Amino acid sequence: MSERGSGLRERKKQLARQQISDVATGLFLERGFDEVTIAEVAEAAGVAKMTVTNYFPRKEDLVFDQHVELASHAAQAIAGRASGESALAALHRAYFEALRRQDASVGLASEGFVKMITGSPALLARLREIDEQREVAIADTLAAETGTETGEDITLAVAAAQLAAVHRVLFRQAFRMTLEGKTRAETTDELADLARQAFEQLEPSLGGYAIR
Repeated sequence: MSERGSGLRERKKQLARQQISDVATGLFLERGFDEVTIAEVAEAAGVAKMTVTNYFPRKEDLVFDQHVELASHAAQAIAGRASGESALAALHRAYFEALRRQDASVGLASEGFVKMITGSPALLARLREIDEQREVAIADTLAAETGTETGEDITLAVAAAQLAAVHRVLFRQAFRMTLEGKTRAETTDELADLARQAFEQLEPSLGGYAIR
């Protein structure tokens, strides 16, 4: 198959995947995540049940359809940091770039979407898994740079935990503000203030760590 043909096929797969996720999310918002079956999602999307499970082996990932990006973007920011930039500074910069884009990775979502997640134990559990995967990805990135095995260096392990925790805490703060009825603009402004405080709090311990 030509590169062009392969690219077209991949785009079609991505469009099909997104369409299934959008249909599923609509059903979940209307009836509740736990009340909708995979078979019902497949019927509404006009595809076979196996097609849904091929794209989304876990029902929760119909909601968190960008779970790979959610878990990896912090590590990617650290891996791509500039010369002279610390891991903390890179994460700080990447967070504010995402906030300016109004990116879902910082927890910006509609009230209905946030209520759906916070009202489902299964979705909250999946969100915690994504948080853990983010921490592991950060630790693996730092370990690869130093040539150590993840878990061997306690300083690295603690640094990865702290770096991942900043994102987790700010993400949950975004959810809190949304549930309180704050506008997107109000939430964004408040998140910016909280993020500055959070990153400044870590500066004494991590400001000089993992500088490229």
